[in-house]
Amino acid sequence: MSEAATTDFEALLRRALTPVDPPAELSARLETTLTSIADLAADELESWELRAMRDPRNWVRPAVAVVAGTTAGAALVVLRTKQRSKQRRKQSRNVVDLAERTVNDALREARRIWR
Repeated sequence: MSEAATTDFEALLRRALTPVDPPAELSARLETTLTSIADLAADELESWELRAMRDPRNWVRPAVAVVAGTTAGAALVVLRTKQRSKQRRKQSRNVVDLAERTVNDALREARRIWR
């Protein structure tokens, strides 16, 4: 291969592999979707009666609701904690302080979601 072809190929690869920022509304849409999944899972679990749980055939829907609600809630905690990462980085004095602020923020968000 000639040097010109190599350079063109490298330039094409650089352009093809440049990072692309997600749309601005993606975060809001994702948060709305995760919140609705968590709410639907909670509603599903609230509608079940303990007497119906005696039959193992009735365990599928509540089990799916628990998994979906827990996953959506955890994803919401991660998403909201990540959204505030720049703010925490600016406020932190060192890496230990940043880690402590991040953990506290995640715990605060988890408490807020599961209330």
